[in-house]
Amino acid sequence: MSITASEVNKLRQQTGAGLMDCKNALQETGGDFEAAIDFLRKKGAKIAAKRADREATEGAVIAITNDDKTTGVIIVLSAETDFVAKNEGFVSFAREIATLALTNKPGDINALKALDMNGVSLESKLLEEVAKIGEKIDVVKYELVEGANVVAYIHGANRMGVLVELSNSPSDSNVEAGKDVAMQIAAMNPVAVDKDQVNTSIVEREMQIGREQAIAEGKPEAIIDKIAEGKLQKFYKENTLLNQDFVKDSSKSVAKMLADVESGLTVKQFKRVQLG
Repeated sequence: MSITASEVNKLRQQTGAGLMDCKNALQETGGDFEAAIDFLRKKGAKIAAKRADREATEGAVIAITNDDKTTGVIIVLSAETDFVAKNEGFVSFAREIATLALTNKPGDINALKALDMNGVSLESKLLEEVAKIGEKIDVVKYELVEGANVVAYIHGANRMGVLVELSNSPSDSNVEAGKDVAMQIAAMNPVAVDKDQVNTSIVEREMQIGREQAIAEGKPEAIIDKIAEGKLQKFYKENTLLNQDFVKDSSKSVAKMLADVESGLTVKQFKRVQLG
């Protein structure tokens, strides 16, 4: 059947697919516009399957909170190339996904992909974007934090996102401090908020390393464990958030900086997500 240029252009405007792809979709579906959209989605699925083994190490990390700072999300929308990842349309799409997650608070990535986005599921929308862009893209990470005061921070041109839950209700001063803490987390990559939250497997590993170092240095057997414990305390200071030196003022710890800002202010949890 004859397909007009205006029909092809209309389909292209709605889907973002190439002219020849749109013309072929309309021809294959007998000019049925909705069927042509589905045809292109299926084509996107085929593209995604064909490129499933491709490394998608680029992308955009988006971290946002709601207006009252009771909820924050981080999502990572992956791509194969930095050319696509830096495209404003791609970053805007990632922001839309983050907003969708923030509004609905799904339990995991699969639940996020099942949510409706402009009349279709996010999963279908992703396939549309695959067909449009021509390379593998996907939501590969999703984090949700809820609390009394959640602060978001995006580092390095959408390459890392941080969420920090603070103990006190939002105020201008503690939100600003929260941003400083988020930047600290981005830069220093702590393993936990405080030593009590460090995974036992990490503690055991650090103790074992400390023992082996002390033995290698020829220390007496009677003080091997004491030396290892001392090294563990140093590990806590360097690798747990509240005990780290505050990067903006190394004369105080992060815990002391927060206490100076506001009585009782501390960090309850954090999430740090980066590309790769």
